[in-house]
Amino acid sequence: MVVVPLTTSNEMQARQMPKGVPETVESARGKLVYLFLQFHEGATLDELRDGLDLQRITLFSVLKTLEERGVVDRDGETYVTARPA
Repeated sequence: MVVVPLTTSNEMQARQMPKGVPETVESARGKLVYLFLQFHEGATLDELRDGLDLQRITLFSVLKTLEERGVVDRDGETYVTARPA
């Protein structure tokens, strides 16, 4: 029996290796949230809360700052890293 991978090794590595955090993200929590969103290709507030074990009020503050700095966008209930201009 031949097993065919759904993705190539390079595609998996590219998905698993975050591209980095923009210089405008200074706080440790901001970097953590940004990298989580980047790795998971977006997340809801509940997914962030469960995945990072942070309180909602903390996440609201961090996400607001990231949105104001233009590095995170909101698409409905999902937060995503902003695409470079």
